[in-house]
This record gives sequence, structure tokens and C-alpha cells, in this order.
Amino acid sequence: MKLHKVIQRFDGERLADIPGAVRREMLNSGLSLPKGERIAVTAGSRGVANIAVIIKSVCDTVREMGGEPFVIPAMGSHGGATAEGQRELIQSYGITEEYVGAPIYSSMEVVELDSEGLEHRLFMDRYAHEAYGVIAVNRVKVHTDFHGPIESGVMKMCVIGLGKHAQALEMHSFGVYGLRDLVAPAARKIFESGKILLGIGALENGYDETTQVRAALPNDIEAMEMEMLDRCRTLMPSLPANDIDVLIVDRMGKDINGVGIDTNIIGRMRIRGEAEPEKPRIKMILVDDLTEDTHGNASGMGLADLITEKLRSKIDFAATYENMLTSSFIMRGAMPIAVENAREGLRHALRCCGRDGRKVMRIRDTLHISEIYVSEDMLEDMPDYVEITSQVIEAFDERGELSGWV
Repeated sequence: MKLHKVIQRFDGERLADIPGAVRREMLNSGLSLPKGERIAVTAGSRGVANIAVIIKSVCDTVREMGGEPFVIPAMGSHGGATAEGQRELIQSYGITEEYVGAPIYSSMEVVELDSEGLEHRLFMDRYAHEAYGVIAVNRVKVHTDFHGPIESGVMKMCVIGLGKHAQALEMHSFGVYGLRDLVAPAARKIFESGKILLGIGALENGYDETTQVRAALPNDIEAMEMEMLDRCRTLMPSLPANDIDVLIVDRMGKDINGVGIDTNIIGRMRIRGEAEPEKPRIKMILVDDLTEDTHGNASGMGLADLITEKLRSKIDFAATYENMLTSSFIMRGAMPIAVENAREGLRHALRCCGRDGRKVMRIRDTLHISEIYVSEDMLEDMPDYVEITSQVIEAFDERGELSGWV
């Protein structure tokens, strides 16, 4: 099968001077730090654009303001829900002690906070709690499980990230309700504790580039996040067609998205009791590989119908299943049918689509969809804003593996 390269154009506005923007936001936020006090800086598990640069800039500015920064992994149950696994995860993103110039303290120990008025218990990483205060850093984006005024961002980081595995279990025990309706009140309660000093949100454009960084004191974090989320929705890319027989995804992983594959892109939720998105309408999804930075965590593989043996052989089932069981959305962790290679996968996928299955699309992953390959039968479905290039490739090499991108 031949595939044609097409290009989508997104809003490409990006932040040229990230360290300078972080420094300005922090210095202009109204934050005041007592000299010599220890300040915890959060680092999450997502593959946030320029995250190492952002964390380093926060640490540099904390020192400039008189504080002594240190970094803590803040990621719920990710990294296999172990201290070492979480340290390794942020290090794989370039967040090392040498680069950021600050120590990394990783632990799964938590301190229980006052939870009066809430429906659940409240926890905070012990290192963070013992520090003078915390600067919570996270990307603000649309959530993969629900939609509301607060989705994935600084407030979620303050709750599930800082609360480690214990808090993840608490919130996910309520299902989608816990994420959609309980995270914001929990974050407000944490703000009342006085331990959160500043929230820093990062926003990305359709090319996975940092387009904005903002900082806010606790009382203003929620408003800041809501504004950033509104802008995120306008920047968020999508596939250039709504009816697709087979979607081939080169790779999935926790660094791509918290569920491995962005549900907003593929139009699948697979959460019991939750409605599926109306579009896009994809009959079959084939995933070829796991990213290196996911460290074997194949959370979200149940969103696919078929995977290759290459992907299956890289799965760390202990890490994957712990993540899935903690989330309680276990349909997303179900094992798809494993096939010998991508060529066999496409053959089986088209077979399952029936006689009319011909519309095939290939993407690198759900984070990078500006350049896409489509079968000839999809060319007439491309909207006017999509550029159809002259580049055509064979879908597979002689071994049945996906051909390289050109």
C-alpha cells in the first residue's frame, strides 16, 4: 500500500525565551521567599515540552530570590509507584541534579493533611510537607477522561501529583467523578494549608512547543488555570478526517500522554459508564511500538485494537497494571490482539473493517499530528487547510515493518 504525506498547519506561536519568561513570571507574581528556606519544586511524569528547562529556570529563580530549591517527582502512581521508578522517569526527561543544579528527593512517603469538608482523605509528599513550601509546576491541557472548567494542570498536580500513590488511589476510587468534581475542592483545601507558594502553568501549541508560561499565587491559581485551559482548547490539534477505517499509530507511551494515546485525538474513552466521543469515528487502531521514555508502561493499550509483537515484548506488566488498577479504568489496560508486524496488523485491521475498508491514516503519535500519511482513498477527505504533498511512500519495508518517515 502506498501512503501520501499531508501536512496540517497549526498556530505556531512559541515562547522564544523560556528561562526569561519563567523568571519574569516568578519575580512579578508577588512571591516572597525567606532567605535560606528549602523550597520543593514539582516535576511530573508527562512528556511536557521543555520541562527540564522550565524546572531548571524555576530552581535558578528560587535561588535568586533567596531560597534553596530541591525537586520532587510528583506523579501519583506512575513510575511503577516506586521512589526509584519516579526518579528514573524525571531523569529520562533531562531533569537531573547536575542539570537543574538542585537535589532530587524521591519518596512515596506522605503526610496526611486536614480534609474536613471533603469526601476523601488528603495527602502530601513528606519531603514537600517538611519544606517551607512548594512551587507546583505543570502543563495545562485538556484531560483524557472528562471535560470541565478545571482539567489537567496545576491544581491536579497539587492533589494527585503531590499526594503520590496514596492520593491517586483516593481520587481514582471515585472514578471519573473523583477527577472531574473532587480535584478542584481538594486543591483549594491544600491551598488553605499554606504549603503551596506558587503555581506555574505551561501551555503548548499544536506542534508540541511551549507557547506560554504563567505564574500565580494560590488564590489566583484556579482563575489562571481556567484561562489557560480555554486557550488550550483553541490550540488543540485534531486529525484532519472524522471517518477512518484504520489508524496506524507508530508509538504510544506515558511521555506522549497520561493514557499513552490521547483520547481526545482518537475519539475513544473506554471508561465504563462514560459516553464515547462522537468523532472521529475510527474503526480499527493499530499501535506499532512503545516509546523509550515510557519505561515499559503500556497504560492505555486497551484503546487500541491491535498491537505488534514488538510493542508487546516491551511491556512492563507490573508498572502497567499498577497504573491501570490505580486509575480504576481497567478497560484501557486490556491486552489487544498482538500481531507479527505492522504489515500483518494492517491486513487484519482491514479484514475487520469489511469489504469497504480502504481509508488508512498513519501518525507518529497523538502528540505529533502536523505531518500525517494517508492512503489514496483518503485524499478526497482532506479539508482545504491540509497540504497534500508530492511525497509518497510504501507503507512497509521488506520485513513488514513500517517504512521510515520522509
